[in-house]
Amino acid sequence: MTLRVLYLLFCQVLRWLALLARSSAAKDAELLVLCHEVAVLGRQVARPRVDWRTGRYWPDSRGCCPVQPGRACSCGRPPVSTELRALVLRLARENPTWGYRRIHGELCRLGYKDRIGASTVWTILQRAGVDPAPKNGLGG
Repeated sequence: MTLRVLYLLFCQVLRWLALLARSSAAKDAELLVLCHEVAVLGRQVARPRVDWRTGRYWPDSRGCCPVQPGRACSCGRPPVSTELRALVLRLARENPTWGYRRIHGELCRLGYKDRIGASTVWTILQRAGVDPAPKNGLGG
């Protein structure tokens, strides 16, 4: 077992040394090839697979690649606007017995259903230092 681990470590060190010797253009070309492979595989697979190590889905077939040379990934949800954050904090301040789910429900009634999720409301409240609603059944 120890010999196998040492062999794998040695192989990984050799890969890193080979990677250091390559030019930036060669690395960018390899990234583009790998992104194309991910896109092709995404079109062939009917259901997205979950990575068992992270619990996250692999990129879908919309052309979203986790690593692209020269630019950041545009995957995921767009950031929440400053106005919407202010509205979440205002609702929490004006209704101290409301929890994050109640605030999210109110935002859905106001037409923000597709723009913010309940977990995002919870994150906004936590980062602003807003205490959770009391657990006496009034905040529901």
